[in-house]
Amino acid sequence: MQSEHEQPPPAGAPEAANDAAPEPTPEARIQALEGEVASLKDQLLRALAENENVRRRGERERAEAGKYAVAKFAEALLNVADSLRQALGTPTAGPPEALRQGVELTERALTAALEAHGIRRFDPLGEAFDPHRHQAVFEIEDGDKPAGAIAQTLRAGFMLHDRLLRPAMVAVAKGGPAPQAEDLHVDTSA
Repeated sequence: MQSEHEQPPPAGAPEAANDAAPEPTPEARIQALEGEVASLKDQLLRALAENENVRRRGERERAEAGKYAVAKFAEALLNVADSLRQALGTPTAGPPEALRQGVELTERALTAALEAHGIRRFDPLGEAFDPHRHQAVFEIEDGDKPAGAIAQTLRAGFMLHDRLLRPAMVAVAKGGPAPQAEDLHVDTSA
């Protein structure tokens, strides 16, 4: 007897129990699952090995990049080294002006090589003292400069792109009026 909620199967519909594929035996299921596990384990081991190879290759490339990163910079300085070597080999009996010109030429070559690699020299004379870019060596009486202004540059500073490579060594004025923003030249390019 059928309850009122159960409906008879439509006419011509196959009966589910008769058409279902036979259930695999437990041994066959275990064998299929073991084969799948072995395949997945093989894929995992291959992926782990590939990951380890990529890691080692990355370490090797980083080490080489660090070791040879300075190559282009060093190559740019070779002309400067050649000029200095040539100047040292030149007899000093010549006119002092020729020696001076040779040294100036060498300095220009060095400056060009540095600038080609993002190293820029800066002279902060007249700027307001900035402890992030300048190293104060001493204070100096200078009535012409406002207090806190750089009165003398003892050693120029250098920037590597937008980072400070070496601070400028300076003497700071302690005399004169307090600096006004419009009185001081501030280098905003750094």
